[in-house]
Amino acid sequence: MKLNKAILFASATLLLGSCGIYNKYERPEVNTKGLVRDVQSTTDTLAVTDTASFGNLPWRSVFTDPQLQSLIEQGLAHNTNMLNAALNVKMVQEQLMVAKLAFVPAFTFSPQGVITSWDGNKATKTYSLPVQASWSIDLFGNLLNAKRSAQMNLLATKDYQLVVKTGLISNIANMYYTLMMLDKQLELVDNMTTLTKDTWELMKLQKELGRAKETSVQSAESNYYSVQAQAADLKRQIREVENSLSLLLGQPAQTIARGKIENQSLPTEFSTGIGVQLLSNRPDVHYAEMSLAQCFYNTNQARSRFYPSITISGSGAYTNSGGGGIVNPGKMLWNAVGSLTQPIFARGQLIAGLKVAKAQQEQAYNTWQNAVLSAGSEVSNALVLYNSSDEKSKLEAKQVESLTKNVEYAKMLFSQGQGTTYLEVITAQQSLLNAQLSKVADDFNKMQAVVNLYYALGGGRN
Repeated sequence: MKLNKAILFASATLLLGSCGIYNKYERPEVNTKGLVRDVQSTTDTLAVTDTASFGNLPWRSVFTDPQLQSLIEQGLAHNTNMLNAALNVKMVQEQLMVAKLAFVPAFTFSPQGVITSWDGNKATKTYSLPVQASWSIDLFGNLLNAKRSAQMNLLATKDYQLVVKTGLISNIANMYYTLMMLDKQLELVDNMTTLTKDTWELMKLQKELGRAKETSVQSAESNYYSVQAQAADLKRQIREVENSLSLLLGQPAQTIARGKIENQSLPTEFSTGIGVQLLSNRPDVHYAEMSLAQCFYNTNQARSRFYPSITISGSGAYTNSGGGGIVNPGKMLWNAVGSLTQPIFARGQLIAGLKVAKAQQEQAYNTWQNAVLSAGSEVSNALVLYNSSDEKSKLEAKQVESLTKNVEYAKMLFSQGQGTTYLEVITAQQSLLNAQLSKVADDFNKMQAVVNLYYALGGGRN
């Protein structure tokens, strides 16, 4: 009687001490206040109260160019990283299934038959048709925490798949817009090539008339070749971007069909949503949190290893070789065994394993916190890039208009011999080209900012 009470007391003590190993993961506190900076203020953060987020828009609603949409669909279907991410999900799903099946008894069927004959006598036939079963009783949560860890791993793997998808959509869009920017810059350079060629011809005519020196002709010629060199460099960049984009699409390097930059229409109004939304909207942030949850359950599992493991096994067989005169017909034999394993001398290893699991959990928390901060930083950078590029583009438009007039006046005055030098003509042309190229680059930066913001807010999921 005393022995039974002692056993009951010991069991109760173990159960009470093991309560922590059954805890479910709960999101720790994380600071998201002031996560996104205001684009105007140098000190204040963006006061966001809306719950809507630009990142929740379907990617087809953001990138409306039909050719770009076709490229994105190709990339999602054929990009090798996307294909591998999908395979990773399948593999982790199978691992989760294994963890779930650990709760179910395992059965083994191994039939045997023997024929024996002594000194030429009649052969004796014996047989056995055994079925063995084994069941681990999860009294202290070892199997439960393993299953929960596998579930978190599956969620994290699916999040990684979304990370790949979102990054792929954003990269394809950025490269597509880069091609259109380079196309526009090449168009401007080609136009300037024609203009500088005319200037060169004008200089030669003025030299024949005695109004210009040979140096003016040489300078005009040099300017003409300089612009041609810019065109050659832009053609190289276009070819390289096409090659890189083809690789993203999972296709051999090829020409990419595209529209014109001036015909693109992208959203101009953005909502970032409240800071906490980044915790669930950003797949990489959610991936980091699910990795933290996985480490949480790994820690619980490390704790559970301090407690006994109980296994019940049994076997049954239809046989004629069980002894006791059993020959034919066979009879059923049954056997059941219960075993309890309590670690005694491996305590040092178990303690070390628990410390490692706790350290990994702490690392996962730091990684998650950093992912949240990085997301906020990316949103802030995208917003300031859009506003800065928009402001610069408007100013550069006025600059281009002014410089266009300046080029015309300088060329006219030089041709009339009214005091304008050839250097003023060439300088005016170079200034105009630089301003035109800068404006196109800033128009592209606006488009890139939209793409970056969409990515930073966790877009691309649908």
